[in-house]
Amino acid sequence: MLLEQPEYAKEPTDEHWMRLALKQADNAWQAGEVPVGAVLVRDQQVVGVGWNQCINQRDPSAHAEVVALRQAASQLDNYRLPDSTLYVTIEPCAMCVGAIVHARVRRLVFGAYEPKAGCVCSNPALLDSGHFNHRFAVTAGVLQGECSALISGFFAARRS
Repeated sequence: MLLEQPEYAKEPTDEHWMRLALKQADNAWQAGEVPVGAVLVRDQQVVGVGWNQCINQRDPSAHAEVVALRQAASQLDNYRLPDSTLYVTIEPCAMCVGAIVHARVRRLVFGAYEPKAGCVCSNPALLDSGHFNHRFAVTAGVLQGECSALISGFFAARRS
């Protein structure tokens, strides 16, 4: 007979980590930034978090993914982040795909597809080009409804 493990003994799921990324996205919204959040996990520990900060930092590269990668690299004292998983609320753009490749992230999990600027599954799926010296696994659509609603709600509020 299989006994179910107690809740505290279970490893967190992709949904758990994506909910943390959604909290980061909320930080961005509260700061007046496009609400995108990211969480980098290694060995079931958060090693970096980020939210979009382009406007407030006056930095076009301060996307949530890059902020999380920078924080993790600083914390781990290494620009390479092997065996890590990056959770992000929206499909990364070309710049962020490049940063993920160079950091040697093992896996990307994203929530909402980005049909205009997303470059993992939408538009040019950059990883399929064969030009990169590192590839990462991709899981798409985790908490897609919540991630899509957050970004749509932000832009609807700005238009009204």
